[in-house]
Amino acid sequence: MSLQIIINGLALGSVYALIATGFALIFNVLKFSNFAHGAMMTCGAFVGYFLAAGKGFGLFPTILISMIAGGVIGIGGEFIAFKRIIANHSSHIYFFVSSITLGTLLEGIVTLKVGANFYNYPRFFKVATINIGNIIISKSDAMMFCFSTMALLLLWYIIRYTKQGRAIRSVSFDRDTASLMGINVESVILITFFVSGALAGLAGVFLGINYTLYPTLGSLVVKGFIASVIGGLGSLPGAIIGAVFLGLLETLLIHTVGSGYAPALTFSVMLIFLLVRPQGISGSNIQEKA
Repeated sequence: MSLQIIINGLALGSVYALIATGFALIFNVLKFSNFAHGAMMTCGAFVGYFLAAGKGFGLFPTILISMIAGGVIGIGGEFIAFKRIIANHSSHIYFFVSSITLGTLLEGIVTLKVGANFYNYPRFFKVATINIGNIIISKSDAMMFCFSTMALLLLWYIIRYTKQGRAIRSVSFDRDTASLMGINVESVILITFFVSGALAGLAGVFLGINYTLYPTLGSLVVKGFIASVIGGLGSLPGAIIGAVFLGLLETLLIHTVGSGYAPALTFSVMLIFLLVRPQGISGSNIQEKA
């Protein structure tokens, strides 16, 4: 594997890591797969697009406001689609149906607003690439890798060392016991949805900058799901490991067999993991899920 493929794979894997971590965070706390996560990513991406293309915002304010918008949409989604289900301790199948419905609703709203067209972010860099010998590094890829790494390191620090992080871990282990210990479970769930939505907004902006922006961009959430399966469902470190592995694998496959076969082979790898090692690379596998 050449250095160029590794660099491209790490850049792609870093944005997959944002998707997978936001996806895994909800799964870790509430034990269900939030398939509306992709639509939140789309909403965040379009908020960034309107700010950058319509208002002339620079890269950093665009990223910041898109993350906040993604977080707010995440909280709104929790209130609309999941709050009563959580309060009633309903079956996990209702989470599944509600997340699909919420995702479809958000995508429908975006489509009504922008139509079914494709959009391109304005250029944030006068010179798009950095050349180091024979290696070509896209500035947007480098920025995507740096921001993703910083966001994930910050999340790791918060979950590992702060009081709020300990509360999130407690709720993920046992919601009822955490409540008896004096933890405000509802606040923890809201914070979890905000963080997950903010990561979705950040991922959406970088996907929009590096690729084409369209209303069904959220379908890429399936890459986050694949990364979570490979890394180990319910494991945040596993989601990151799986995402980096997936990014490197996809880049290598596109380079060797072409973009036509790469998706099919990627899904084959996920199926092999489910058959041979369902607990994923990290060895984490939560059975209670939808």
